[in-house]
Amino acid sequence: MQTNSDRLVQIAVAGQVAFARSYGPWEISQGGKAFMYPSVGGISYNAKIGDLASGFQADHAEPGVTIRRKDNLENGGLNTLACVGNTATVSSGDAKGARGYVTGKHGGVEHVLIWFDQDTLEKLGPDDTIQIKSWGTGLAIDEMPDIQCKNLDPDLLAKMNLHIRSGVLEVPVAATVPAQLMGSGMGSATAHRGDYDIMTADIQAYSKYGLDKLRLGDIVLLQDCDTTFGRGYLEGAATIGVIVHSDCLLAGHGPGVTTLLTCKTPKIRGIQDSKANIGSYLGILREGN
Repeated sequence: MQTNSDRLVQIAVAGQVAFARSYGPWEISQGGKAFMYPSVGGISYNAKIGDLASGFQADHAEPGVTIRRKDNLENGGLNTLACVGNTATVSSGDAKGARGYVTGKHGGVEHVLIWFDQDTLEKLGPDDTIQIKSWGTGLAIDEMPDIQCKNLDPDLLAKMNLHIRSGVLEVPVAATVPAQLMGSGMGSATAHRGDYDIMTADIQAYSKYGLDKLRLGDIVLLQDCDTTFGRGYLEGAATIGVIVHSDCLLAGHGPGVTTLLTCKTPKIRGIQDSKANIGSYLGILREGN
């Protein structure tokens, strides 16, 4: 499989460790109950790639380190150009020089999420700067011109065990998600940044498709979901994405999915593989995951 990776521009983008946010004093769950749990932002010491997305007493928990920039235009550049799998380096503070990987983007709050090892997490502090060698925006697969790549580092693409058979791209996926379960983020103007959520209100449907077993970092197939120029329903379309944050209690929300590959026609096929997780491909899963 050939790509245009040798013609893509590598450019530095950077952000600061973002403070944890609170939307209190209370939020209201889809069941009508008040709750207050940890949510977005900050440094998460124990929510990691490979953990169950539904395993925490939290709402929209972001694994690893969250970064953003205070200037909205600059933050837009960070969120658009950073790609899943890009290398990230701490450039200030006690953890200066430590390296990690971009694992996702979270829309609405416009955060970029980064994995670092535990020692680095313990040394990082709010406002420490992390620089990313962004590479992947504009990536294309030569043999599959109808498929768009988004938010995807070329080196990660090469590790995803993809195959082209009879004009269809086969992608290992941990789960397949029907379009009717996609919620918050639907209708957004672009999928070059952010994510959209798998809704959890229908517990039976959520379990029927094995989504209660999803892990942070899992690769999933979104059926009949077109994210080429925004996010919407299109019969026959397919999107491949990565689970970037935990499940949620708010109506219309759930584990977030950042787009990696998308096509308006049935040229992407998911191949069931419980080990399809970026943590496996990047070698960052902790023991036991």
